[in-house]
Amino acid sequence: MRTPYNPNQNPRVIIIQKLYGKFFNDDEDITFSKHRFKKSIKDVVLGTIERDDVIKEEVRNYLSEDLELSNMDKVFQVIVKAAIFEFLYKPKISKKIIIKEYLDASNFFLEDSQTKYLNAILDKIAKKIRNTNA
Repeated sequence: MRTPYNPNQNPRVIIIQKLYGKFFNDDEDITFSKHRFKKSIKDVVLGTIERDDVIKEEVRNYLSEDLELSNMDKVFQVIVKAAIFEFLYKPKISKKIIIKEYLDASNFFLEDSQTKYLNAILDKIAKKIRNTNA
């Protein structure tokens, strides 16, 4: 069940695109165009880049038996990193909302089977991060 998305309207799609550009295309200059969620988009993108080492450590702590991040699809890596950033540093946003938004955005980039796997991974890490930091 794919939902058609206009990437200019969905803040999580924009986050994924900006992070992909930074991590895999070596974009040095990240610009943020006018958007009603510009502040939130900018916070997540810059925070994920800044705390990349912390996020990788969280993946090693909680998911090392399930996955090796560097062996995964690049878009999948970006989505997992951005979601982990939000789980850690955006405590006012419900983990269910974060997961749903990234799953909806992932429909724009990933196949259905990858989206189901992403759902399982995000759910598992959300439970571990939010329960240990609560």
